[in-house]
Amino acid sequence: MNDLAQTSLAPIVSARGLRKHFGKTEILHGLDFDIPAGRIYGLVGHNGAGKTTTLNAILGLTSYEGTVRVLGEDPFARRAALMENVAFISDVASLPRFLRVRELFALLTNIHPRFSPEKARSFLEGTDVKMEARIKNLSKGMIAQLHLAVVMAIDAKLLVLDEPTLGLDITYRKRFYRRLLEDYMTEERTLLITTTRWTRSSSCSPTSCSSARAS
Repeated sequence: MNDLAQTSLAPIVSARGLRKHFGKTEILHGLDFDIPAGRIYGLVGHNGAGKTTTLNAILGLTSYEGTVRVLGEDPFARRAALMENVAFISDVASLPRFLRVRELFALLTNIHPRFSPEKARSFLEGTDVKMEARIKNLSKGMIAQLHLAVVMAIDAKLLVLDEPTLGLDITYRKRFYRRLLEDYMTEERTLLITTTRWTRSSSCSPTSCSSARAS
């Protein structure tokens, strides 16, 4: 098998024996999992179950025991290079409320090399979200639209969303996931979502759906 075929078959994320201790407390208990390309994975668990710690290991933000590979690389040792193809977006509450929308786009352009402000603006066409508006003055629905535009404007091979619909009612949650599935997901993109709730109808792709439970 040639190198190209091997690369295409390799999982986007792979973990073997992933463990993490805080003092004498073991948070991650030897996790083993693979996440292939073109899939949507849900990391489900109650608060304190280890979801964020698992994400931090995948994103190279914390040390750990065991082996983790993201796009074939060690995320802790090669984090700067990996971030060109990996994007991490926290929940809607993480948007800096003091900024104007255009200022947020300018900030993201400097932070992530694959964020496209032109795409973000196009996703907001037909909405009531204006470029000069301050985020703190937007309604809950408008913030959800802005958050979604930011997510879909990042051309990443792996997109990690940490509780992306936290605080949104079920109507906005369904709209968020539907738009993400229809306008963002491709066979080359992988989506990893953490949540304390799991509803199959809102989080599955048309072709595949998987979940991993943190405990």
